[in-house]
Amino acid sequence: MLRAAGHDVAGVDSDLYERCTFGDSVPELPTVGADIRDLQAGDLEGFDAVAHLAGLSNDPLGDLDPKLTDEINHVASVRLARLAKQAGVRRFVFSSSCSNYGAAGDDMLDETSAFNPVTPYGLSKVQTEQDVTRMADSTFSPTFLRSATAYGVSPRLRFDLVLNNLCAWAYTTRRIYMKSDGTPWRPIVHIEDIARAFKAVLEAPLDKIHNEAFNVGRTAENYRISQLAEIVLEMFPDCQIDYAPDAGPDKRCYRVNCDKIARVLPAFQPQWDARRGARELRDAYLGHGLTADEYEGKRYKRVAHIKELMRLGVIDSSLRRTGAILRSVRPSERAVAI
Repeated sequence: MLRAAGHDVAGVDSDLYERCTFGDSVPELPTVGADIRDLQAGDLEGFDAVAHLAGLSNDPLGDLDPKLTDEINHVASVRLARLAKQAGVRRFVFSSSCSNYGAAGDDMLDETSAFNPVTPYGLSKVQTEQDVTRMADSTFSPTFLRSATAYGVSPRLRFDLVLNNLCAWAYTTRRIYMKSDGTPWRPIVHIEDIARAFKAVLEAPLDKIHNEAFNVGRTAENYRISQLAEIVLEMFPDCQIDYAPDAGPDKRCYRVNCDKIARVLPAFQPQWDARRGARELRDAYLGHGLTADEYEGKRYKRVAHIKELMRLGVIDSSLRRTGAILRSVRPSERAVAI
């Protein structure tokens, strides 16, 4: 999306999921094949902005080793912000999360609401926001995008996200399997709309986004998990909704108000809703011929995949590669984002 708008983009990625491509291949992009923990200020010189999304990307991964989650998601993120500031990078857009709000019940939350994270992943996002916001000054403008729970088709499709997961259960087993009692609230947002939010921030006047946080999504797109299951059932009418025997309330429960991003960044125009997303997922699974064994296997389960890479010796217990060949790239003068 950034490239289509005329920006030069380079990536930084340790590429732990290079074996997990779904459907079409990942587009070619100049990439530094490095762990963010190993970057230096010189790697960031010449860039106008850093869009920081690297990290352990969900609660099961975060729970695998909470100390490692803090090291990568929090400590390394704050270090990256310091390096960016040192290198003269003006904009730093941090991919935060509505998981910051954690256990919040039925209240509608805006960006001023209290944090209440209930997982190492959520805590790491809160701590990074708190530390990086103190770095803001006339030379360095951080912005915090608290995305709702993502969904949608992408080349590195994730099945550990609620709508993606429920649609995969329905397609591969003819069951819509609920591991909670369905009562928790969850805001959701399509991955394309998350990208639209990053683009809007990267192109916005600095005074609009300087040291600001934004809930990313649409206020109308808050659902109880049971409501999402009913939407999935509309797409897969030959299925049934089943609850796990031990299904109980999920302590992660929050609704978010996204009016601020719509007001401050009118260029952000989200295009997706849950029904359209479920339809896209259904069609993608059909086109790919997704099977239950594939869906449940190590290729698409993040924790299982990481453990398999450890078993094969591709990465060590710190999630560092054991023998990767690193490629470097230098930014052009027009570079906008890493």
